[in-house]
Parts: sequence; structure tokens; C-alpha cells
Amino acid sequence: MFRFENPMMFLFLFLFIPVVYFFMRCRVKRGMLFSATSRISHKTSWRSRVGSLLPLLYLAGLVFVIIALARPQTLFSSMRQKTDSIAIAMVVDVSGSMEALDFSEKTPTGWDYITRLDVVKETFAQFVEQHPDDLVALLTFGGYVTTVTPLTMDDKAVLHALKGVTIPGQTVDNRGQITNQEELMTAIGDALATACARVKNAEVKSKIIVLLSDGESNTGLIQPDKAAKLAKELGIKVYTIGVGTNGQAPFMAKDMFGNNRVQYANVTLDEALLQKIADETDGKYFNVKNKKAFESAMEDISKLEKTTVKTTVYNQYNELFVKYLLIGILLLILSTSLNMVVTRNIL
Repeated sequence: MFRFENPMMFLFLFLFIPVVYFFMRCRVKRGMLFSATSRISHKTSWRSRVGSLLPLLYLAGLVFVIIALARPQTLFSSMRQKTDSIAIAMVVDVSGSMEALDFSEKTPTGWDYITRLDVVKETFAQFVEQHPDDLVALLTFGGYVTTVTPLTMDDKAVLHALKGVTIPGQTVDNRGQITNQEELMTAIGDALATACARVKNAEVKSKIIVLLSDGESNTGLIQPDKAAKLAKELGIKVYTIGVGTNGQAPFMAKDMFGNNRVQYANVTLDEALLQKIADETDGKYFNVKNKKAFESAMEDISKLEKTTVKTTVYNQYNELFVKYLLIGILLLILSTSLNMVVTRNIL
């Protein structure tokens, strides 16, 4: 495929028409009076022949320069492909309860301790790698919502950002009071509303939110039911994943001697709320209590109806202006040099 990147440059050619006409009218005609013209030789000298070609040589040089300015290009290759794509916002709870170790696995050498968040990060990473054509956004929330990555097809960027997701630790003042208590809470409504804002303008028909939480909503400006209604109005399906269950869950903590010890603490999972959000938006609720169940839930989500998107991908163009520019410059230099040397005129 051949094309000109700047075809408007050819308009300069029309400027040469009055310029050429002007110079042809203004050419100086030299002559002398001679009584017997029959005695004059009518042979044309080589200087005269070269001189008559100089205007054409000069104009040819200008034409080649203008062609170079128009930037002729050839397309190296083009490829049209159709992909099935969805826009999906992954919303991850990073409250303190995500440090629970109930997803740990027992091995022949002992327990392989792994937190809920570690399993989520690993499974989400596999999902992103298996869906390179999907638009993915990553959000985290505790008491506040953070957009880690906007909606993007750059899976490497999402994977890199996912590795950096952590649970914020407690900060205390000199009196032992927790100063970031709000950050350690769970704002499900705010998280869902923010995720809706991230995917609502995506140019695909299928828009999905995967909301993962292991607690209950206890803070935030937007109530979860209002956020669910917003998602329904925007045509966004919300698939909720409840991690763990109510009751005792193991956590890694330090004892009075500074050694790591597994201790148990009460955790609360509001399954009714997550189920309600899924039902309101025509989604589905999953309860996962181990790594395999979580992977199964993500496989079900990957089977969602997708929309066909036509994508045109162009490779780089080969620029051809250099050779036209060189030819034009050489012709201009040649015509100017011959004009000065052969005809002995400056112009």
C-alpha cells in the first residue's frame, strides 16, 4: 500500500505556474545587427543546448523536493483481527482480615502458610494472563477506594500493579491509639460505585465487576444497595466473591517474645449483602473457602458472554521521502552549478 502522509504539499506545484510564466516572459534576449544573415552559422552550441535544459532540470528538482515534503510511504503490513473482549473491574478488599491464613495448605513438610490476599493476587494474575484481549481495571478498598490501574489492555501493567497490592498496617500514636482506623474498615458501597465509574464508558457491550470481600460494609459515603442500583442502571453485571466464612480464622501474630505464632480471631462475612448485590445486577455470588474454589469461581466468570470487537492493527510505515529529497537536492545543485559554469549566469 502506497500513500502520501502530507498530500496537501502538492498545492505548492500550482505556485510554479505563475513563477515559470513570469521568468519566461522576463528572459533577456541578446542579439546584434548583421547585414548578411546568410553568412551566420546556424549551428547550436552545446552551451545553448545545456542552457535550454536548465529550467526543466531546476523544476524537476523542485518537484522531487515537494514529493519528499508530501512524505511518500509504503505500508509494511496490515492485519485485521476480531477479538472477543469484555471490560472487567477487579475490586479487591485489602482490609486486615485478608491476612487470614485459612487458605494455607498442608504439605508433607508442614504447613505452607499463605494469606487470603496472596491467593487472590495469584489467581487474579492467572486470570489476566489467560485473557490478554480483555480490558481490565484493578481497584483496592478498605475504608477508602484506590484505583490501582485504570481500564487497560496492558496486562503487564496490571500484573505489575497487582504484585504491589498490600494490606495497610496499623499506625499508632505515642499513646498507643490507632490513627488510621478508618483505613482498616470496609467500604463496599464506595468500592462498587467507583468501579462502575471506571467501566461505564468502555466501548464494549459486556461490562463486568468482580467484587471480592471477606468482611461486612461498615463505612463509606455510598450505601451498597445504592451502588448496586447504579450498576444495574448502567447495565453492569456484578459478580461478588465472599472469601471465607463467619467464625474463627487463623492469623500470624507475634507473641510476647517476638516469635511468630498462629492465633485465631473472629471474622465476619456478610454473605447476604454480597448475594443481594449479585442478584440486583443479574450477576452471581460465589463463596470460596479455599484456593481451588476461588479458581473455579474465576473460571465461571471467564465463561461470561463476550462481545465481538473488530480491531485493525497497522505496523510501521516505510518512509520513502529520503530518496526523493536527495534526488531533488542533487538536481537543484546540478542545475544551479551548470547555470553558473556553462551559461555563466548567476540566475
